[in-house]
Amino acid sequence: MMTDVLVAHSSDVEKASFYKKTYLHVAFAILAFIGVETVLLNIVPEQLILAMFAQRYLWLLIIGVFWLASFLATKWSLSQSKSTQYLGLGFYVLLEAVIFLPLIYIAVVYAGGSVIFQAATLTVAMFAGISAVAFTSKRDFSFLRNIITIGGFIAIGLIVAGMIFGFNLGLWFSVGMVILASATILYQTSKLKDAYVTDQYVGASLQLFASIMLLFWYILSILMSRRS
Repeated sequence: MMTDVLVAHSSDVEKASFYKKTYLHVAFAILAFIGVETVLLNIVPEQLILAMFAQRYLWLLIIGVFWLASFLATKWSLSQSKSTQYLGLGFYVLLEAVIFLPLIYIAVVYAGGSVIFQAATLTVAMFAGISAVAFTSKRDFSFLRNIITIGGFIAIGLIVAGMIFGFNLGLWFSVGMVILASATILYQTSKLKDAYVTDQYVGASLQLFASIMLLFWYILSILMSRRS
């Protein structure tokens, strides 16, 4: 059994260590994502990448597998075994790289690689700002949980409907998803101390990484739509 206590009930030194390890793992996950994505772009055939977007039922299947696999990765990342935790985080990084593959490819080929750098810069800036608000504000952001849950189900429903019936969700949907991802980061950051014990920094980093990637996806989508 794990003997660690909640971060909220730990000493200041333990809290600082937990936060440091969590954000270091987020950074490592992002670097690993970049590395895996680069490899995939170089080894996966162009026809297969384009087919992921062109065939909406295939993309729907990919999305479904991604969601199911992400639950498994999250469960692993919160395991008592440290090796299983890292397996979960690594598996999730691979999942994100696969799901991002067609979007990154289209961004590079049709919108120019600079748009990826711009989206990444905006994502990091927004994440840093939101995290600062969460750490410095004394407000209770627990009210965001229901909003995020309801918004997430609505978003999934719209995405699935768009894939099945073949309509474009448009710019305002992407803007809404940026807001939803930002709210999720704010909520997750503010709840770090209450949701995890001091040895679960790998699981905490996975949750933050997932929200960062969601934010990056829709910021990149918005920037690409402005260039099309």
